[in-house]
Amino acid sequence: MQEYVFPPLEVPSIDVAGQRARFPVHRIYCVGRNYREHAIEMGGDPTRELPFFFQKAPDSIIPTGAAIPYPARTRNFHHEIELVVAIGKPARNLTIAQSLQHVFGYAVGNDFTRRDLQNEAKEKRRPWDTAKNFDASAAIGQIHAAQSVGHLASGRIWLAVNGNIRQDADIADLIWNVPEIVAELSTYFELLPGDLIFTGTPAGVGSLAIGDVVTGGIDGLGELTNRICQAPGALE
Repeated sequence: MQEYVFPPLEVPSIDVAGQRARFPVHRIYCVGRNYREHAIEMGGDPTRELPFFFQKAPDSIIPTGAAIPYPARTRNFHHEIELVVAIGKPARNLTIAQSLQHVFGYAVGNDFTRRDLQNEAKEKRRPWDTAKNFDASAAIGQIHAAQSVGHLASGRIWLAVNGNIRQDADIADLIWNVPEIVAELSTYFELLPGDLIFTGTPAGVGSLAIGDVVTGGIDGLGELTNRICQAPGALE
């Protein structure tokens, strides 16, 4: 048996609808500005340029129902509701036609963002790590197996804060759809079972405050709800 200098951390995992077995998380990839109206609201180009990707740590996931600590070093903490794709088979250099064969299922996700740090990083041409990749920054609901819900190409995607709708769109509005995203990403990385892909957020992103209840959903995938709470070290 392998020995370690200290016990290894538990593998991050996600509940799978209708199954006792959980989905172990390997990597988390995210697609930037993949809805036209969101690209415009963020000052970007809404044309169909090649998608760009960034990553979050696997242990940044947090389940529905859990409280999310307001993160330190930010005064502008944003929500971003997203369709999440769960990879179930190894994949490298896929064609678009092959992509969906490697998708295990789908979930509702929220790509939480320190927007002020992201804007600063953009201005200084620095990486987005501190803005995107932090503790509890990747909320995710149950994964629904594709064999149960099919492969989603359309359906309402929405988010509300304290019951007030902020984001409301359709996943058919994705600039790059799921098969295209999976195929493109597989040319940069070997995709492996356990990988998650956050596919981008529609327009309407906005600030959150301590005490806010954030609820979002996608047709056929249920809802994701989290409350923002105070955390030691967070700016007041």
